[in-house]
Amino acid sequence: MLLCSLYDQIFKPSKLPGNADFHLFKAGVEPKWEDPECANGGKWSVTCGRKAILDTMWLETLMALIGEQCDETDEICGVVASVRQRQDKLALWTKTATNEAAQDDSRRERSVKGRYSV
Repeated sequence: MLLCSLYDQIFKPSKLPGNADFHLFKAGVEPKWEDPECANGGKWSVTCGRKAILDTMWLETLMALIGEQCDETDEICGVVASVRQRQDKLALWTKTATNEAAQDDSRRERSVKGRYSV
């Protein structure tokens, strides 16, 4: 019940004005490439055209990150929801772009596009 209450209270990116970004990063990591944790990293991005889809992707990604449901949790720096006029975007920032094992594991996981209608 507590999780449902929290889920309903999380701010949704669709409520942000255009050209806004909404971040969730690990403690001590700033959402900028100059941060030492992100300096050698990369990102996985998915775009969507409807605000409701961005909200769903944001909430499910937050729950997975907070609940440590990702196989490569140590490799994830944070997530950014970007609200734009034509297409919104969700980006998962990683610590090491050259970590081939983590990249390959991510490719084997279910496809984001297969899970959402984007």
